[in-house]
Amino acid sequence: MTKKQLPLDELSTAIGRILGLLLTEEKVDHAVQNLSQAIRESVPGTIGAGVSILDSQGRRTSRGFTDSVVEQADFLQYELGEGPCLTAWATEETVLVHDLSDDSRWAQWSAAVSSLPIRSVISAPLMAGGQSFGTIKVYSPEPAAYDTETANLLELFASPAATLLSHIQSAETPKRISEGLQSALQSRDLVNRACGMLMERHGIPHELALQRLLKHTRDHGSSLHHISAEIVAGIPADKN
Repeated sequence: MTKKQLPLDELSTAIGRILGLLLTEEKVDHAVQNLSQAIRESVPGTIGAGVSILDSQGRRTSRGFTDSVVEQADFLQYELGEGPCLTAWATEETVLVHDLSDDSRWAQWSAAVSSLPIRSVISAPLMAGGQSFGTIKVYSPEPAAYDTETANLLELFASPAATLLSHIQSAETPKRISEGLQSALQSRDLVNRACGMLMERHGIPHELALQRLLKHTRDHGSSLHHISAEIVAGIPADKN
């Protein structure tokens, strides 16, 4: 047995621990944090682990990452549109990187993360209902830290974890949509109130009031919601 492999009893214990943690969770954030931490501790040589899934707006995002290295590496994948996690997600197959410095599959991403302590990578798809809805990944600072046995280990974690995570995520979806809609409606109401105050103050139509509000937002490098809130609160920020 090599240092990259776990004895069968340790493997069973690790998988059991992960399933136990997920079964007790009702929120995706808590579930993926537990999953990532358990995987990091279970896969030898790993500096960090994480989960990539869709957020409430359908964007790829990293959750539960155990180290800032994972956060940075994943962010660069989303920005550049390439990398092992995105490949595993798209192809629904596990991606194994023995040595990133010698791997030419993702030239831009490899160059972008060259300053990070990443040499070996494994990313396994999270499959549920015959479709991939995300990935789990591990990073190591050492070359050849992972092999096919390690990849198989990560797949053993991914299979049951995907089923449980998909149920948790599905249960949260209506709540996330509801919260997002409520926030959008509140923001729209705030902007309309701010426009109404500008209309009354300057005797201008709604369209011009909105244009002034947008200009003020750009000039101050702030958000439309924040500027609208200041106007409604009576803060003398608008000079138009």
